[in-house]
Amino acid sequence: MRRLLTTLAILLLVLVAGMTALVLLVNPNDFRHYMVQQVEQKSGYQLALNGELRWHVWPQLSIIAGPMTLTAPGAQAPVVSADNMRLDVKLWPLLSHQLAVKQVMLKNGVIRLTPESEARPQEDAPVAPGGRPEPAEPVHWKYDIDELNVADSLLIWQRGDDNPINVRDINLSLSQRDHRQAAISFSSRINRDQRDLTFSLSGQADMSRFPQALSGKIDQLDYQLEGVGLPAGGIKGQGTLQAAYQQSPASLTLSQLVLSANDSQLRGEIAAELGEVPRYRADLQADRLNIDALTGWTPAANNPQQQGQTTSFAPVISRDVLAHPNELAMLTGFNAQLALKAAAVTYRGLAVTQFDLRADNQRGKVALAALSGTLGQGTFSLPGTLDATGSRLRLSLSPVLNQVELGPVLRAYGLPEALTGRFSLTGAVSGEGLTSDDVNQRWQGQADMSMQNARLHGLNVQQLIQQAVARNNGGVRGQERYERYTEVDQLQSHGDLKNGVLTLSNLQASSPLLTLNGGGTLSLAAEQCDVTLAAQVTGGWHGDNSSLIETLSRTSVPLRIYGPWQQLNYQLQVDQVLRKQLQQEARRALKNWAERNSGDRENKPLNKLLNRD
Repeated sequence: MRRLLTTLAILLLVLVAGMTALVLLVNPNDFRHYMVQQVEQKSGYQLALNGELRWHVWPQLSIIAGPMTLTAPGAQAPVVSADNMRLDVKLWPLLSHQLAVKQVMLKNGVIRLTPESEARPQEDAPVAPGGRPEPAEPVHWKYDIDELNVADSLLIWQRGDDNPINVRDINLSLSQRDHRQAAISFSSRINRDQRDLTFSLSGQADMSRFPQALSGKIDQLDYQLEGVGLPAGGIKGQGTLQAAYQQSPASLTLSQLVLSANDSQLRGEIAAELGEVPRYRADLQADRLNIDALTGWTPAANNPQQQGQTTSFAPVISRDVLAHPNELAMLTGFNAQLALKAAAVTYRGLAVTQFDLRADNQRGKVALAALSGTLGQGTFSLPGTLDATGSRLRLSLSPVLNQVELGPVLRAYGLPEALTGRFSLTGAVSGEGLTSDDVNQRWQGQADMSMQNARLHGLNVQQLIQQAVARNNGGVRGQERYERYTEVDQLQSHGDLKNGVLTLSNLQASSPLLTLNGGGTLSLAAEQCDVTLAAQVTGGWHGDNSSLIETLSRTSVPLRIYGPWQQLNYQLQVDQVLRKQLQQEARRALKNWAERNSGDRENKPLNKLLNRD
């Protein structure tokens, strides 16, 4: 045992002595030119090492470098810069004065993917016919490092003149195995527009064709998005996917995508062609899509700030976008196709099933082929077009609603449920903008509308008429008990929208006890109405004056309903109707008496009076 320990001690001493001698005899600065030359040969990039190189022995034999930069040919700014770099080297090649790097470690690095860091032709490059310089030679990367680690670093990404995106706190670990297969672990944070996105992922990558092509699989993705305009707990979830990138032509495909966001789930495929005008294609499906949980929307009853509010849209966070009158101006920068099917969607408390969205964007001109779904026992469809190429967003929609319960829709937008029932509509609407002010000022259209089992809450027309008649004539009375609403079986009307005013014409409603005809206006901005109706109460009369009851059942009473939606007023002209009716009955009785006594000379003045217009 003692001999074994002695032997191990001797070997350890020899190893330490050998390492010490190696460090003393081999100067790491001798490899500076070699490293610069190898990087240029394999990538075309210029490596600059500032400061002296020095050895670091424990726990791994390494070369420590000071500040470094890596610059593309002709670029104005380096692609990579770091405060320090560590190269873990292999021992045996070093004995023969050869440098073999098995791991590169960058600390506090800055990676720039901006126009200034892109490769550019040299000033003395040959000029092709037409006055244009020859295109730069393609860079042929060759990735031969076993491991790459980047810690506490920053990525600056910018396309053209767009605002740069800063990806902070980058921690990347890439370990290459046989056949250029690599294991990747990556985490970072992005902060923009007062929102913070943190994420981490792990997976595998196929680098056999790098940099011309790169593919891989993400086995685990975790993320969380927090900040202004988001729910209190933010948006967080997990996901898995397969990715494939191609350099020329530049394209990216995400397949077998499975992503969760709070209690929503998405799956499908996303593809992008990253040319001068990017083109995107997304084909997605969802079992459940809870938009309320993603936007933080709550019902007005649970949020006092929303009580009494009319239709509004969530504010855009970016000040630049907020100041722009075209809410969707960003659509002009790319082409895209979107297909989304969801079994269940929750939006503003509304439970939508069989949701289908299909849209095609051609640089700001959007064809909305389908926006449909099932809402309760009814269905809706909103096909149309959007045009974001001008100074203001223009839209044209052809809505079709069939048997949709109106009450939940009004409740979803914080509007009073003054009128409820199963609502149907077929029409066309066009205008500019998407906000409530735009709807009230810049939208116009027309529609044919109908309702089944409609209820006008807070006002019982039958009760108003019958009680008014009973006060003027004790011989008749109405029902003993009334509901606090007017109910009709069928209601239909034609509507015209202009300057925030919906004009109703040919309004007709009927029930076993009531018939209504008329029209009027609804002011969307002021939330007021002014409707004039001819109301005929055909049933529910009681009393001993059967002739008056029969007359009242055939008589239409003028009724005006006006004022705020939440506190309707009415004007009823029962007295005039009764007075006119009594005059007609008296006139009829006198005329009958006069006809029976037509031979009497004393009746001639009476006949002249009765025959007057």
